[in-house]
Amino acid sequence: MHHASDILLTLFIVFIAAQIGGEIAQRLKLPGVVGEIAAGCVVGPSLLGWITPDQVASGTPLDVLAEIGVVLLLFSVGLETRLEDLKKVGKVAFIVGVLGVLLPFGMGGVWAHASGFDWSRSMFIAAAFVATSAGITARVLQELGVLQRIESKVILGAAVIDDILAMLLLGVVVSVQGGEGVDVVHLLAVLAGAIGFIAVIGIGGARVMRWNSTWLDKPASPHSALAIVLALCLGLAYVSTLFGLAAIIGAFLAGMIASETRQQHSLEKQTQPLLALLTPFFFVITGSKIDLHQLANGEAIMMLVVVTLIAIASKLIGGFLGALPLGARSATVVGFGMVPRGEVGVVIASLGLSAGVFTDRIYAIIVAMSLLTAMVTPPVLAWMLRRAVHSADEAR
Repeated sequence: MHHASDILLTLFIVFIAAQIGGEIAQRLKLPGVVGEIAAGCVVGPSLLGWITPDQVASGTPLDVLAEIGVVLLLFSVGLETRLEDLKKVGKVAFIVGVLGVLLPFGMGGVWAHASGFDWSRSMFIAAAFVATSAGITARVLQELGVLQRIESKVILGAAVIDDILAMLLLGVVVSVQGGEGVDVVHLLAVLAGAIGFIAVIGIGGARVMRWNSTWLDKPASPHSALAIVLALCLGLAYVSTLFGLAAIIGAFLAGMIASETRQQHSLEKQTQPLLALLTPFFFVITGSKIDLHQLANGEAIMMLVVVTLIAIASKLIGGFLGALPLGARSATVVGFGMVPRGEVGVVIASLGLSAGVFTDRIYAIIVAMSLLTAMVTPPVLAWMLRRAVHSADEAR
């Protein structure tokens, strides 16, 4: 009973911190996600210490709740995204995704090697620069109500490609670090499986729902449609992990499938209370995973500044170059939308620490970089999108 009451108290602290942080951020004309991540830093080990590293470790109740929160967030984003819309930006999204992986990996690896690491460790460090956090950007796009803009569709499409390539790169660097060599056949099989999963589920599922979705209303419960698509969301989130992809990719595909149903609008409304309850946990816990005490000297801070600048510049340049066919302004929006690393960088840093590749300081720097990019991007992206929307309105 004591353990259960402790968990409830922690959930209360995290939820209240999220509400206060989000409210302050919005009053400052910033996206709420910025305040929620900052609130995590405040209640985490960096300041108040109300949330300890053990409480947010993998598999803990808080970690599981955060995972469910981001899964539901990407499901709701998928609900507002049609397959046909993504097909229209497929080529641009592919180029953005590829360049958004190659440039950060190359620049991150060169920096790590120049900092004294051998090439195998440098590649592992570089992998932490690669994957975009779709959850961070998706929340900003959703808050601003711009998911239907072409830049948003490119960012979401590129994030899926980004995740596939990041998964393959991580497989390569883990093999190299372990001295096993790279099994090209295995990597190609994994790639084919991931692409096949996305194609079959995304395209096939959307077509099935487009043809007939009346069966969602067959059960007697008034919430039958919501219950069925939420089951689909959780199921596909799990299946996507079997293919080496992030759970949020499966959740996004489930939402995209559900967007083809005639119940789409009612499903969007019904998921809002769930999002209000669960998604703040993801962002607060993301912020609580950094311990600023590891960065309490000039050398570490300088290294963090350099690493963060490389992380921002590499994704921004890659996204900008890939999206140039949309025009310079839209390409800049896409570039910034690909910048946040968030939980993905934290996961890779954790793998590096447990494998003995990272020291505690390098781990702290990579985690801090991931969270800084997650905090810096939303206000810049929001400002750029508001300008783009304002310019479009004036042009009319």
